[in-house]
Amino acid sequence: MLDPRANPHFRGHESAVAALHHAAMSGRLHHGWLISGQPGIGKATLAFRFARWLLAGESSADLSVPETAPVFRRVAAGTHPDLFTVERRVNVKTERLQSEIVIATVQEASAFMRLTPAEGGWRVVVIDGAEDMNPNAANALLKVLEEPPARAILLLVSSAPGRLLPTIRSRCRALPLAPLPETDMAALLAAYAPDLGGEEHARLVRLAEGSIGTALSLAEDGIAVAGLVDEVLAAPVSPARAQAIADNVARAVEGVDKFDTFMTLLRAGLAAHTRAAARAGQPAAQLAGRVALWQEFAKLEHEVLGLNLDKRAAVIVALSQLHRT
Repeated sequence: MLDPRANPHFRGHESAVAALHHAAMSGRLHHGWLISGQPGIGKATLAFRFARWLLAGESSADLSVPETAPVFRRVAAGTHPDLFTVERRVNVKTERLQSEIVIATVQEASAFMRLTPAEGGWRVVVIDGAEDMNPNAANALLKVLEEPPARAILLLVSSAPGRLLPTIRSRCRALPLAPLPETDMAALLAAYAPDLGGEEHARLVRLAEGSIGTALSLAEDGIAVAGLVDEVLAAPVSPARAQAIADNVARAVEGVDKFDTFMTLLRAGLAAHTRAAARAGQPAAQLAGRVALWQEFAKLEHEVLGLNLDKRAAVIVALSQLHRT
């Protein structure tokens, strides 16, 4: 799957696209937008698509910019002078990915926003994974939202907006994205993975539940991981079986690491179960426990990948938490 900065493919989310287009064309573009939704449905792709469109001074209703345009190429390469991306970075001392977005990164973005646009248009900051900000970084961002510079816009991308400060959410215009319908999923899979067989293609569409990112991860890492997730969500597993699953997930085969796929599918499955429980009238306290567990799984995955921790131990911890819930 292409990096969101360089991805020309975008389908669905018509109401979100229309809201961004209308706000920009009306001259009343809000200074902060919170683009939220489940992982892998195109949130970051939409953010960079809108950033390119703003920086190019386009007017197309679908926010498209030709791939041949200089703006498209510079955004893809990360060299446009009026675009700044905030995300977890590699620690120069440890050479490992940070487990959170730190205040220094947000302060860089704040200083960037207060500069005069180099090309006379907008200054755009995309915060990818906004829920990863630590408290100091979040408070630094809040100051920018309270006193936004002219001709500058913040695009926050988040899979867990509930982890953001309420004051940050209240100062942004909410733009929630729904899971992609099967027709859009099928079209995107055909574009990204044209060599998939028809049966595998259809199964991926069903398993991914509206997340093209999840579908492509499954195509790369093997559908068998989905079977393990189905197993642990269906009923508690024994300690011995939990250890066997952890061994399977943590073992890299031919350079493929299944841990990220397993955790992504585990969160997606837990979210689906929670929605079903809510529709069935389960008590709010039990639903809150499921939501908290979803957030814990996201935090656990970030810490493991960011700090290079033991993936096998992390899977066992996750299965133990799932069993207790």
